Amino acid sequence: MNDTPPSTVRTVRIVTDSACDLPPSVVDDLGIEIVPLTIRMGADEFVDRRDLTPAEFWARCATMAQLPETAAPAPGQFEAAYRRLAADGATAVVVISLSGELSATIQSAELAARSVADTFGVTVVDSRNCTLGLGMIVADCARLARDGADAEAVAGRARDLAARTRVWGALDTLENLKKGGRIGGARALLASALAIKPIIEVRDGKVEQGGKQRTRAKALAFLVEKLRGYGQVENLAVLHADCSDVDQFVEMLRPHYSGDIVIGDIGPVVGTHAGRGTIGIAFHERA
Repeated sequence: MNDTPPSTVRTVRIVTDSACDLPPSVVDDLGIEIVPLTIRMGADEFVDRRDLTPAEFWARCATMAQLPETAAPAPGQFEAAYRRLAADGATAVVVISLSGELSATIQSAELAARSVADTFGVTVVDSRNCTLGLGMIVADCARLARDGADAEAVAGRARDLAARTRVWGALDTLENLKKGGRIGGARALLASALAIKPIIEVRDGKVEQGGKQRTRAKALAFLVEKLRGYGQVENLAVLHADCSDVDQFVEMLRPHYSGDIVIGDIGPVVGTHAGRGTIGIAFHERA
């Protein structure tokens, strides 16, 4: 006889990847399984968040001429996670992955799902998002699973939220884009001289240009106005890459959102391209 109270039984478990940028406290509280990407920095290779904290990542970046490289998890890493959760009592797994437009991570998750299909049900959902855009979908679905929803309902929620997730960010520097060859060197220098702060948006699974502001203060104000413009929203989060003004930014947002605001560090997967000082918001539009 199983004496475990029904409210604590988790038959559906959530798996995601380390690009979700969720705070460890949220991951632990909701029992989320994280499959990490790998970061290559010169001759060194690190497992994201396990071998390299965000603070250590930024310290190393400051001394590197070239951008780090990120690598998707191998299918075997996902398969091991699925089997570990099954051994722990899960009857099904829902994987919510980093956008397939940005990474091959979802392909590894799907290959692994096929490997266990004869013994265990795994559903893979493309979040069409990254950083806390992905993370807030994951957290919402983990709460739904914890409350007893089946795999079909959880996967359905993930797909619904993927369509309603909005992510906006302000870059503080063009240096990483310059190192990555995304824009010409002269253009990067000109933009830096003018103190232009590019605005980015995650749209249709890709990171797109969302505008530009002349100063950091104007960029933060722009993000606040973006949030206001959406009206009633849910699951607001602030994402940042080692920003000293994150608390100030959160206070700017509070008059426009009555719930708790999750604050997460942008890790190496997204930070490699966005650069130190990037700050942004992720949330769900009300249905």
